[in-house]
Amino acid sequence: MSLRVAEVRSAADRKAFLRVPHLVFAGDPNWVAPLDLERREHLDPRKNPYFRHAEAQLFVAYDGDRPVGRISAQLDRLRLEHHRDGYGQFGFLDAVDDARVFAALLGTAEDWLRKRDLKATHGPFSFSINDEMGLLIKGFDTPPSMMMGHALPYYARHLESQGYVKAKDVLAYDYEEAQPMPEMLRALLEKVKARGNLVIRPLSKKNLDRDLAIIIDIFNDAWSENWGFVPMTHEEIVALGKNLKMLVNEEYISIASYKDEPAAMAITLPNLNDWIKDLNGRLLPLGWAKLAWRLMMTPPQSVRMPLMGVRRRYHRTTLGSALTLAVVDSVRAYHISRGTVRAEFSWVLEENLPMRRIIESNGGTAYKTYRIYEKSLT
Repeated sequence: MSLRVAEVRSAADRKAFLRVPHLVFAGDPNWVAPLDLERREHLDPRKNPYFRHAEAQLFVAYDGDRPVGRISAQLDRLRLEHHRDGYGQFGFLDAVDDARVFAALLGTAEDWLRKRDLKATHGPFSFSINDEMGLLIKGFDTPPSMMMGHALPYYARHLESQGYVKAKDVLAYDYEEAQPMPEMLRALLEKVKARGNLVIRPLSKKNLDRDLAIIIDIFNDAWSENWGFVPMTHEEIVALGKNLKMLVNEEYISIASYKDEPAAMAITLPNLNDWIKDLNGRLLPLGWAKLAWRLMMTPPQSVRMPLMGVRRRYHRTTLGSALTLAVVDSVRAYHISRGTVRAEFSWVLEENLPMRRIIESNGGTAYKTYRIYEKSLT
């Protein structure tokens, strides 16, 4: 093997970077090719607001002229301001089953981070904790939901052989939408509703800026003490709003107010992977038409709930549990009415036992595990 690792500088390099997963997962029926156009925009510093507070370098590993792996290395200033721990990050890790390729990619990313005086690295984050994150270590036999990663079993082995150790595991829960809420939980929710202080409503696209501000305010409060938390910026909120306006009906999102104050929210998204798995990442020449038709005319078979939050002062309280049930039940009822049969709750920190108990008591099953790895650079 004539192995080299090169920085992504040109359009040809970027094309190779995007092509690597197609080569690695060729023949894997559970991999879903992401939309090439969306991935290009995600990697573009001019279009992705992540780059307002971060820098990143993409790398491709070649065997001769054939791409055999890829990785990113990134320095997130906003994250460092928030945590002050000297950690950089790596992401977009995909490679053929060869220890030399993994060693070369990881070593190159580590060197890039050392040159910027970072003390440790962790990942994968593609690019941040608010994007696709974690390495799949359990649940290889089913396709990923949108914005969740896929991997092959050998990835973890090669990472660990290079000195990477577990930092944290997160879980993805599978849930059948039609499964009724247990009577005990239903009674709790109805009791809180009967007090007359709880108002549950969908997103208002007419007042999108107002509701986005509410959602992000709840998110930044609810998640602020979670492991790895990085607040969302104004530019990221604007980008989120653009995507939500295009992808979802108002009822995909639920906001609960208690005593006239916004207190909880839940966001669901159609699992686009159900609709794009036969497009092989391409929207041309006919992919646009197929995707537009599916978005407009067919309800999704499955949805994903990537964000749910309750204000911190209600954490570990009966009211907090009721608020969680309220927003989840609201979006669930809507999706059932449209014929959606399955939902994924992801991701959930392994130590978030209160949330795990609520999901599991409602019939959710942890079916995928993603691991964040870390390594000292000193």
